[in-house]
Amino acid sequence: MSPEERFFSISNDFRSPYARDRDRIIHSGSFRHLEYKTQVFLNSQGDFFRTRLTHSIEVSQIARSICSHLGLQESLAESIALSHDLGHTPFGHIGGDTLDECLKERGFSHGFEHNFQSFRVVTKLEQRYKAFLGLNLTYATLEGILKHSYPYNKPFLPQDIRDAFALDTHPSIEAMIVDRADEIAYISHDIDDGIASGLISFEMLKSSELIQTILQKVYDEGIYENEDEMFRYRFSSHLINHLVYSLLEFSRGKIDNSRVLASLIPASEEIPIGFELELETQIKKLKKILYKELYQHKSIMRKMFAGKQAVIGLFNALMEEPKMLPRYYLQQLDIRNTHRVIADYIASMSDRYAMELYNELYGREG
Repeated sequence: MSPEERFFSISNDFRSPYARDRDRIIHSGSFRHLEYKTQVFLNSQGDFFRTRLTHSIEVSQIARSICSHLGLQESLAESIALSHDLGHTPFGHIGGDTLDECLKERGFSHGFEHNFQSFRVVTKLEQRYKAFLGLNLTYATLEGILKHSYPYNKPFLPQDIRDAFALDTHPSIEAMIVDRADEIAYISHDIDDGIASGLISFEMLKSSELIQTILQKVYDEGIYENEDEMFRYRFSSHLINHLVYSLLEFSRGKIDNSRVLASLIPASEEIPIGFELELETQIKKLKKILYKELYQHKSIMRKMFAGKQAVIGLFNALMEEPKMLPRYYLQQLDIRNTHRVIADYIASMSDRYAMELYNELYGREG
């Protein structure tokens, strides 16, 4: 018996169940693929923009910090945060929406939904054990992935999922924290990336009361917009801190620790994790500004349109000739529906690979 085998036979496993979940997620192929998937800017547009991988790490850090202050399970929040975007397609949300349309137009009413796809990745598509599919994650982590956004009881969910998970209840408090940490992370880093790219400016965002509050915090340090990189860093830091501490102040007294890990909070009840009404309103207004000024910017729209055409082209081509699928996916055709196998293959692609394959199949230059 080797030293490693002897050690594990004595101590079994020194990690907690949620730490094991985290490690299995980090070592999965789907997690590595997030490095080359779009957040807002396509991966090919520059190495310094966020990707799904860096976003997931940022969400994890914020969620862990919040859980630490509230005395909750940090590793559970980390596992949910690191896996919540595993089901995302290339080209961000437009890729998932387009794949959903492609499936429904061909009569497959269940379509595509990225939260459920993340759940499928860790329960079916990743293969790390001979005896069963998936990563063998805990119930609490799986529930947090499946119930990442409300409403949870979506019509396309299979009956076995409905039976196994209480879809009429909220997930764990840790999962709720991940949902808000996701929001905090993407607001802050989308502003940072948007300004770094030159598509938006702080001046364009000053109609937001929340932005004005954070800008004043940076000014109070004696730092101004002409100190470009440092100003952006300090702005992001203050924005995240402001939102995290506001969330802690609002939520701390509302958490019943007897209901943290069990699905005992009815979905009809208000979520105990959030912000005061005034700040919630400010966040909604800021999101509207970002949608108009950044997410609908012509440069972003052009790239997203190209991504949409690539997804449509790939889906149609592979449905017409499934033998173009790689060996692993080709073997799946014997046991699963062709349309779902193709959707899984496209969803697994990076931005660059999807565009390269699209150009190859349709004889276009990259």
